[in-house]
Amino acid sequence: MARLAPRSWLRLPRRTARLRLTLMYAGMFLVLGTGLIVATYLLSSSHTAVSVNAVSVQPNGLGATVFEGPAAPGAAHAAAGRVLKLTSPGVPVDNSPDLRRLLATSWVLLVVTAIVSALLGWFASGRVLRPLRQMTDTARTISAGNLSQRLALTGPDDEFKRLGDTLDDLLSRLEASFDAQRRFVANASHELRTPLTLERTLLQVALADPSATEASLRATCEELLAAGRDHERLLESLLTLASSERELDHREPVDLAQLAGHVLLTPRPDMQRNRLELATALEPAPAAGDPALIERLMANLVDNAVRYNRPGGRVEVRTASLNGHAVVSVSNTGPVVRQAETERMFEPFQRLAGGRAARADGHHGLGLSIVRAIAAAHNATVATTAQPAGGLAVTVSFARRTHAGDQTP
Repeated sequence: MARLAPRSWLRLPRRTARLRLTLMYAGMFLVLGTGLIVATYLLSSSHTAVSVNAVSVQPNGLGATVFEGPAAPGAAHAAAGRVLKLTSPGVPVDNSPDLRRLLATSWVLLVVTAIVSALLGWFASGRVLRPLRQMTDTARTISAGNLSQRLALTGPDDEFKRLGDTLDDLLSRLEASFDAQRRFVANASHELRTPLTLERTLLQVALADPSATEASLRATCEELLAAGRDHERLLESLLTLASSERELDHREPVDLAQLAGHVLLTPRPDMQRNRLELATALEPAPAAGDPALIERLMANLVDNAVRYNRPGGRVEVRTASLNGHAVVSVSNTGPVVRQAETERMFEPFQRLAGGRAARADGHHGLGLSIVRAIAAAHNATVATTAQPAGGLAVTVSFARRTHAGDQTP
């Protein structure tokens, strides 16, 4: 037998926040109203019987009626809201029918007002939840290709307004991240295509030459090996950049002074070739993080300071603990850099002159990008200062480690 589909009127309404708030308002009203009716009934039921002893009833000169004799407490105030039926002396007066009518009327009024309160609660909750519906509708229209749109909530500075502003900040960061990713993919594809094109061209020229000798073929092979090494350095830098952008899974105590000392022990031919002077001031700077990544950060800073320097220039490396942070600073005396260009230098494949292609020395402009990625993974800050006489000073501030495994925010 075919199963019949349930009718639409038999389906339960969707349990939205608006419906839950409405039911909560109506439920609280019913509970409070029921408590009020019960309290009124208990207070009134204790005075349902009133005993009156009429001794004499005579009209006075003013047309009033005088009662004499004992009466139940509160009988003198009967005119305040009840009509007493006088009977024979000592016979109690029964007001229970009036009390039952009052109780029945109260229950009817409670049901009616509960329905009215539910309707008012439905409209009031809809008014309160309107900003949330606006955020939901706007968020549905936002996609990876439309991250420029914002919620832009208006109104009082309440919880919904603060939530909307927080989501707008999140969308701004996502838009910046997506844009950086698109630029990185475009630049990386260009940089990876360059050595592949060079290798293919060398092979085609060598194969198309019918008079190729052993020496020419050997020279071609040497050029291919050089291009392969350049390609290998680029891939290694890309992998380092990708791995550095992830959050750290493990941190251990490190001293920036010791890591900087290890980095400076690595020989750099450019320093001797350009007769560069090295100045160091390595004070203890305890921090917490990945020693290999932090050492790579320092090596990139030193390599960048050596590579973009002038003959007979100077390279300064300093480590210290300042204002609750472990700080490493590397500066050089290279060409004059405008402060407005310093931020662009941290983008992948970007150079001071604005070029994007790889240099003849095999450097691809990923050094400072890796520095910023490693710093972000350690929740560290990177500050750059363009020196008036030429050169650049880069300072990285890590959270200072106070005890083993501890660090200050």
